Amino acid sequence: MSEPEVQTLAVGRIVRPHGVRGELVVEVLTDSPELRFAPGSVLGVQRRGVVSAQNLTVVAARQHAGRLLVQAAGVDGREAAEDLRGAVLTISSEDLEPTGDPDEFHDHELTGLRVVRVSGTEVGTVQEVVHTSAGELLAVRTAEDQEVLVPFVAEIVPSVDLAAGRVIVDPPEGLLD
Repeated sequence: MSEPEVQTLAVGRIVRPHGVRGELVVEVLTDSPELRFAPGSVLGVQRRGVVSAQNLTVVAARQHAGRLLVQAAGVDGREAAEDLRGAVLTISSEDLEPTGDPDEFHDHELTGLRVVRVSGTEVGTVQEVVHTSAGELLAVRTAEDQEVLVPFVAEIVPSVDLAAGRVIVDPPEGLLD
């Protein structure tokens, strides 16, 4: 299997400016905000799905009302912060640290993998990982062009083989129907 494709991953979304000094209210979209928004971190800026050449360097970040207030280098006033409203802050998948756990995966590692039953029958392809309060689900596009949600638990997904590019599933009766 070839090297995994480098992807741009969202870590936050700028909701609005805060105050007059250029602070940004950021909705956190990462499990590791303490790493992604640490002073000195460089984040990409994506607007309406288009990656721009602009980067933001985090100067400071602090918790505020369930979100982060981020101060970025070069964003020196309310107008500059307003210009960033709605932008998505990103990192490259190359910048992710390995999970260190052979049974834990980053979402982008699973997206695109073939899904195969333990019997060897092809099921489809992982389109995305859906995070819910009950746990993670694999959104699988079947050969019949249907989407099925497969709980990402060991009893149903006994094996993930990144090198072979596949996820082995052992679904209970009716799950894939």
